[in-house]
Amino acid sequence: MRDRAQAEPMIPADRRPPFQCIALMLQGGGALGAYQGGVYQALSEANLHPDWVAGISIGSVNAAIIAGNPPETRVDKLRAFWESITSAPLVDSLSSVWLSGTEGDAARKSVNQISAAAVLTAGVSGFFRPRLPPPLFQLPGSPGATSFYDTQPLVRTLESLVDFDRINEGPMRFSAGSTNVRTGNFVYFDSTVRKIGPEHILASGALPPGFPAIEIDGEHYWDGGLVSNTPLQWVLQLGPRQDTLAFEVDLWSAHGRFPRNIMEVATREKEIQYSSRTRDNTDRFGDTQRIRHAVAKLIDDLPPEFKDRTDVASLSTFGDRKVYNIVHLIYRTQRYEGDSKDFDFSRLSMNDHWKAGYNDTIRTLRHPETLQRPTTSDGLAIFDFADL
Repeated sequence: MRDRAQAEPMIPADRRPPFQCIALMLQGGGALGAYQGGVYQALSEANLHPDWVAGISIGSVNAAIIAGNPPETRVDKLRAFWESITSAPLVDSLSSVWLSGTEGDAARKSVNQISAAAVLTAGVSGFFRPRLPPPLFQLPGSPGATSFYDTQPLVRTLESLVDFDRINEGPMRFSAGSTNVRTGNFVYFDSTVRKIGPEHILASGALPPGFPAIEIDGEHYWDGGLVSNTPLQWVLQLGPRQDTLAFEVDLWSAHGRFPRNIMEVATREKEIQYSSRTRDNTDRFGDTQRIRHAVAKLIDDLPPEFKDRTDVASLSTFGDRKVYNIVHLIYRTQRYEGDSKDFDFSRLSMNDHWKAGYNDTIRTLRHPETLQRPTTSDGLAIFDFADL
């Protein structure tokens, strides 16, 4: 990984891209979330600091660290989080011995499976720990009876790395997606309408049956990824209409190879389920964007005597000429990664994921059009340079 201290800013600090809002949208994906840390490091080096950061599950943890720290310490705090939860000396030592003198995907796959098995057995330091006794021996209705792990260690980790006063009072908007257990509805905890605390981050990542539902104001919440694993709709379609440069950072790719065995079937199932049809959502947003621009032009071309009509006034609230750049940064699964890749919290995999996010972002930002206002008739430009 390139030394951050030696990196030259790609964009001068006084040259903000010509958009009203820079949005960072972070998908859920457990251990794969280190990819988002690498993405943010590259964005920070390029002086691209978000005005709005929204996350689901592990994406909300990364988002809270970003929003809850000043720009100069965000990368260090993200790195501190990922190094703290991937600190497993015994597993790392076994990995070093196993991989020494070996090559190929088979050896690496074995190491990843050992790491994932260790997580299932012992949990992750500073993140979650196994229930003792297990759920079957807990009182019905208690958190212990409805989950295999206790996530209270994450509260202390967040409190040590995140300034929640800054999230609630700072200049950056913060959003974390969750699912109401009772209604099944998608809910966003947003710093513009409520005071954010560690419990909102835990709720966003409370994936059952591993993690317990989190009670907030008399309601219980599970992981937002149960409904949608991407904040794209919340930011672009339900948020305020404003010229937006949006970085969509996905940890699951909807595109993939046809599986060859039962393990690859499990992997592919997860990828399809948790990718949350990001590209389809983007296409649908594009359709809406084209209609908005068409309506705005139509209203402008109407004779003056028609513009005061009630139906025209209603249409005018829908039509506008806001512009959007959507930049996709999507983690591509390596051949040695299986269905346990999202709970392989080994230091080796964390470094690989972080480096992948960093390199993908650097490669993307070398294309200057990603930061320029779109000139298309619908005011929308979508970028994904992963295959170049």
